[in-house]
This record gives sequence, C-alpha cells and structure tokens, in this order.
Amino acid sequence: MRKVGIVVGSLRKESFSRKIAVNVAKLFPADYTTEILEIGNLPLYNEEYDQNPPPEYTAFRSKVRDFDAFLFVTPEYNRSIPGVLKNALDVGSRPYGQNAWAGKPAAIISQSIGSLGGFGANHHLRQILTFLDMPTLQQPEAYIGNSPALFDEKGLITNQDTIEFLQSFVDSFVALIERYKA
Repeated sequence: MRKVGIVVGSLRKESFSRKIAVNVAKLFPADYTTEILEIGNLPLYNEEYDQNPPPEYTAFRSKVRDFDAFLFVTPEYNRSIPGVLKNALDVGSRPYGQNAWAGKPAAIISQSIGSLGGFGANHHLRQILTFLDMPTLQQPEAYIGNSPALFDEKGLITNQDTIEFLQSFVDSFVALIERYKA
C-alpha cells in the first residue's frame, strides 16, 4: 500500500485547489491511499525553532516522513506559490540536514481562475522541489485554467475531458512513484 500526501496551497475551505485535490484523490489505484496534509496550523518558519521546535513542526515533519510521495495542488499568488505552501516546505526541510521531503516523488497541479492555469506557481514550485531532492513528474504538466467553471454544485469535476486528463496525470505519477519506490 502506497501513501500519497496531498498538499493544498490554499487555506480556504472551499478553495478550487482543494476541490481539485479531492477529485484527483479518487483517481489513484485501489492499492494507494491519499490524505490531505493540513498546513495552515504551522507557525512561520524561524531558524531559532531548530533547536526547540514547536509541537506543530515536530508533528508535521513526522507526518511528511510517513508518506511515500506528494501531490501538490496550488493556486498562483502574484505569479508564484502561496506563502503558506512555502512555509510548509521550509518547515519540512529544516533543520539543515534533516529534510523530511528528500527522495519522495512529487507531482504538481496548479490552477487559476484565469486562463494561465497557475503557470508561474507551477514552475516556482518545481524549482523548490528540485532543491528539496524530490523527483518531480515532468510530463504531463498540469495547469488548470478557469477553475471555477470545472465544478458542479457538489464540487465534482463534470467535464469528461478534464477527468480523462487528470486520470492520465495520476497514472503517470503512479508510474513515477513505482519507479522510485521499487
């Protein structure tokens, strides 16, 4: 059984990123489990905490270590990733030499209410994941534009082409995970 942590870059309960994450979680094979890893409770990273970390840091780092891989689903804020997502990446990668993310395969879905689909956020996040030593799915790339139009009143994605694309994305991510975890 493989465990995939899903990190949503938006804190809003009804965020489009969270809705996409919930829909995509259902596309993984039966022998995979997925869980959204909450990041909103983490105090801002401060190197002074390295010697005496807050309990939220310790719990988060432990949880990160328990997963086999990570799916990041994020909006774009000002052509980059949201601060809350950057904070979670920093907390999980510190103190120096104790990077809990290292070696865990990753995939990125970025989304925006506009037509660019979070291109800037996607590529900034790729740069960070490279430094964190996370092998990241290169193809297919997932930029979801005009995200508010994707969902019905229950938060389900209704466009069959989008569902098929997301399934191919998950299938490619699963192949990457298996390659690195074999």
